[in-house]
Amino acid sequence: MLPGELASGGGGRRRRVRLLWWLGLRRWSRRGTLVFALLWFGSWLFLNGLVLVHRTIMSDYCTDDRSKRILRRLCLEFGEGSVTGDMCEDLCVLGLVEYKRCLYYENGKKVIEARWRGEPIILKSKLENFSSYEPLGILDYQDTAEELSPLDVVFYATLEVRNSLGLADEDEDEGGGSNSSLARIWGKKLKNRERSYSRAELLSLWSLLQQEEYTFLRVLQDLSTHVAKVLGSCGHFYAVEYLSAGRAWDQNIFSLDEVAVSGMRGQDRAGPRGRWAAREMVHRIALSFLDMVWHFDNDFTHRLHLCDIKPENFAIRNDLTVVAIDVDMAFFEPKMRDILDQNCSNDDDCNFFDCLSRCNLNKLRCNPRRRNSNLQVICEKIFRPWFSPTLLGAKAGLPLQVELQRAVQECSETEGGLEEGDEDRGGGGRGRGIHQRLLNILTSLLQEGGSSAVGGGAWEGRGRVHTALNF
Repeated sequence: MLPGELASGGGGRRRRVRLLWWLGLRRWSRRGTLVFALLWFGSWLFLNGLVLVHRTIMSDYCTDDRSKRILRRLCLEFGEGSVTGDMCEDLCVLGLVEYKRCLYYENGKKVIEARWRGEPIILKSKLENFSSYEPLGILDYQDTAEELSPLDVVFYATLEVRNSLGLADEDEDEGGGSNSSLARIWGKKLKNRERSYSRAELLSLWSLLQQEEYTFLRVLQDLSTHVAKVLGSCGHFYAVEYLSAGRAWDQNIFSLDEVAVSGMRGQDRAGPRGRWAAREMVHRIALSFLDMVWHFDNDFTHRLHLCDIKPENFAIRNDLTVVAIDVDMAFFEPKMRDILDQNCSNDDDCNFFDCLSRCNLNKLRCNPRRRNSNLQVICEKIFRPWFSPTLLGAKAGLPLQVELQRAVQECSETEGGLEEGDEDRGGGGRGRGIHQRLLNILTSLLQEGGSSAVGGGAWEGRGRVHTALNF
């Protein structure tokens, strides 16, 4: 082979190498561009998703700045004469309401901890803004509220309360129960008022009546020691007594160290005697639970159902009275039937949180009567963990403790309520019997421990009562 030919062949190979290198570079460049584009697009999606999630979380996040802005807006409306209430002046003028912290915020519902005249309170509103509530329709047909007499206010308020609690008109006149006359509850002092209500008073009252929890607590204000007390209001915000809620992770559910009980304040909480004192407090609280169940089942015209029973929805006062502090899922019998009366294909379709019913497979319709009871759910969710052998330790084998464990187990499996002889309620007599059995055992345990009194008394109040008048 000639030298020139070799050189020519070598040049061709180099050109081919350069061509292959160039083609590879372009292929890598296209692939790199595609990878870069995909990475950029993925990063854009991730960042936008992160911003969206952040905004969603922050929109329902408790912040002090946002809570203070809401209260400042409320005070601005009070200054303009749009809203009123018996705590507005203390909140907005005198500075006697001290903001502490935001406790809860979701879907507009605001719960704030504060101090009013040195006492801890909880401020609540179902919606953030006063303008979010429906105005009183009658005011659209007149310039002022002067034409509305106190009796007119009683009438409209009573209609709204009936609607909120699901009580029919005829329920007003049914005898026996202490909630048989809502007009009397709301109108006892309204009728004695000489002057008519201002527009701000009517609109503020109307915004409160649209909040089921306020209406429920206000109606039961003078009828039950087992619901949180309403202390005052300003516009659409209302104040209830501050109580420490129960905690599912605490073996005693309630923080007993924070409770000052008469007769136990001077005792040394250390050592075996201190542990027994805490157990004695648990027995007193259990007795108050039983008193609350009996009260809700028997002392009103209609039975009151608790459909969300968990430690967080209850609290205790200093005298160990059990208090329902979250009553968004509490319903009187007529409304409970409306909720349960629905189409179904099996029993699971007839369960509304802790309120259970059965499906009639012939009619494919739920039985409108609840098949379990407040007592049964409290035994299952509160008493059974409380009185388990694991927590009782060495005392689990004592005769009364064994009897209590058996009674609690039977209670958690017993359907029906406490009214004896009502066949439609299913097991009413058994419910009454197991209630009395638990009452006897817990009383005996207290007596065995040297306690002569049973806790769970009534709350004596703070010398000031919030009524439907001074909302």
